[in-house]
Amino acid sequence: MARSRGNNALQLDRNPKAEFSITPRQREILKMVALGHTNREIGESLAISIRTVEVHRFNLMRRLNVRNVAQLLRQGLQQGLLPRNFGLK
Repeated sequence: MARSRGNNALQLDRNPKAEFSITPRQREILKMVALGHTNREIGESLAISIRTVEVHRFNLMRRLNVRNVAQLLRQGLQQGLLPRNFGLK
């Protein structure tokens, strides 16, 4: 389901199961949250401020319509935004 307007195409998530489209940065932050990283650790790893991490995380949670990290991770798994075996060794 993508609309095209010349070079400005609206790209939806490639996973057909995913009801929600998230940005590459939000996906990166979601993965790091799933691995148990703090906002400070995420910021340091991505060379962005803690506040920027908080904003990305807030927008991600709002987009997925969740209120806490447990719901965020569950929704990430259910929507195919995280692989089922993500972080397991």
